[in-house]
Amino acid sequence: MTKRRPTLAQVLFSQGFGTRRECESLVAAGFVSLGGEVCDDPWHEVDPEGLEFGVQGQRWPYREKALVMLHKPAGYECSQKPKHHPSVLSLLPAPLRTRGVQPVGRLDEDTTGLLLLTDDGALIHRLTSPKHHVPKVYEARCKHAVDEAQLAALRAGVVLDDDPAPVRAAACEAEGTHGLRLTLTEGKYHQVKRMVAAAGNRVEALHRSAFGALVLPADLAPGQWRWVDGPQAITAAPTPPASSR
Repeated sequence: MTKRRPTLAQVLFSQGFGTRRECESLVAAGFVSLGGEVCDDPWHEVDPEGLEFGVQGQRWPYREKALVMLHKPAGYECSQKPKHHPSVLSLLPAPLRTRGVQPVGRLDEDTTGLLLLTDDGALIHRLTSPKHHVPKVYEARCKHAVDEAQLAALRAGVVLDDDPAPVRAAACEAEGTHGLRLTLTEGKYHQVKRMVAAAGNRVEALHRSAFGALVLPADLAPGQWRWVDGPQAITAAPTPPASSR
């Protein structure tokens, strides 16, 4: 028996455009288009595979699971219930918030750069679990000049105050006199700042430039977001990007 295809209103509902009734009303009011042509039949059946549709003039691709990258600016918290600053979720359009995307890990309020968000709980677990060793590249500006002793300590492993086991950078190199580029495969609380402090320096600015194979695009401005074409775009190890800071 052939499986029945979803209706246009059902697709809109799955993509976060409101309640079932609100999605039916959007279509019936002529606010939704397929192939550039208005479709005002909420019960029109569609094939979601590769589907692109328009809602009030804005084009949207169908995604069974949402996965996006955001260039996080400073001054935003990676929380659904922020305490002191706006949530990074406020930078995303309403449909993505409605369908429940969440940050994959967290960046501190004052940290900028590449942040992934998804509504795929299994993917969040896979990308944040320490046993999967997904590399993340950070660029830090330090208060004091970076020397070879500090680099050696970060590569060999430093001890943080909440864990007796040394924590090491998978890769570490100086950028100029006061810059560091570190690749980490763990995600401890304030890890970069605490590691640099344990090595005898202090982070004054921090930017994440890569997550797995994804490198923050040069044309993605702070506060902007972009779709990611599936988890496979993240899984390979990244080539450390040239610093733009």
